[in-house]
Amino acid sequence: MKAIFLGILASFFFAFTFILNRSMELSGGSWIWSASLRFIFMVPLLLIVVMLRGNLRALFKEMQRQPWKWILWSFVGFVLFYVPITFAAAYGPGWLIAGTWQITIVAGVLLTPFFYKTTETSTGIIKQRQRIPLKSLITSFVILIGVMLIQVQHANHFSIALLIATVSPVLIAAFAYPLGNRKMMEICRGRLDTFQRVLGMTLASLPFWLMLCIYGAVYEGRPSVQQIIQTWIVALTAGVIATILFFWATDMAKDYPKKLAAVESTQSGGVVFTVIGEYYLLSISIPSGLSLIGLILITGGIVLHSNMTHKRRLAVNS
Repeated sequence: MKAIFLGILASFFFAFTFILNRSMELSGGSWIWSASLRFIFMVPLLLIVVMLRGNLRALFKEMQRQPWKWILWSFVGFVLFYVPITFAAAYGPGWLIAGTWQITIVAGVLLTPFFYKTTETSTGIIKQRQRIPLKSLITSFVILIGVMLIQVQHANHFSIALLIATVSPVLIAAFAYPLGNRKMMEICRGRLDTFQRVLGMTLASLPFWLMLCIYGAVYEGRPSVQQIIQTWIVALTAGVIATILFFWATDMAKDYPKKLAAVESTQSGGVVFTVIGEYYLLSISIPSGLSLIGLILITGGIVLHSNMTHKRRLAVNS
């Protein structure tokens, strides 16, 4: 249950991404700066945390062991995740992006067979391919239906081209984020804590963010003071707090596919928090009718996942 709670708390802080990215776009800020500055601002924040914990040297040693894998999966988990998210904010509201993002719930479950569970025995290490947890997949679809209902009421106001420009990039991000996260957990094998892993992935993806900054400076001009401040808030809330909470939760569940699926499903709570945040900050209309039913289904799906995880734990401990 602790992992589920951490996941829900992470979804609250992740909602800042969708709300503030949309706010920056509406005020004329470029998605290039929203994406690149977030990760650049994350570096000093995470460095301070890891240094105070005395774990910086261990992180660098681990990164030196497999540098290309760090670069590859950090690119997948951070770059292919956040660039599409911020790009989509230029074309659609935060609630639509947050809603589409919930595809990651199903994506996380479908990615399960790509990973192995390792067991140490007297004869050596045995690798066993993990299976798709069908119960978790069914529950995930309940949440997904709720997300779709939320979007139905609002999607009628947008053209097909606009919906494609908003939805397609987020679909890429929805698969990239859990894939990159899980691959890095597999590579680290418990040798690094959550803070180290997030900092390592941020540093490994830093060259790309710097190149994006150069591109932005040449073709988009300098970011405004308002965008810099808002991006720093996103870096702190979604980039540091939410990412650490979510990675911490997935670390706790990494050896249990069903539990991991339940943790990843908690990110659907970001839709609820985004709708509330945009209502108060950007004056969007409050959900009603089908959208309200969708919110209820999302909440119910999270509760179902939590109960399933709790019952499995009781069965194991009894």
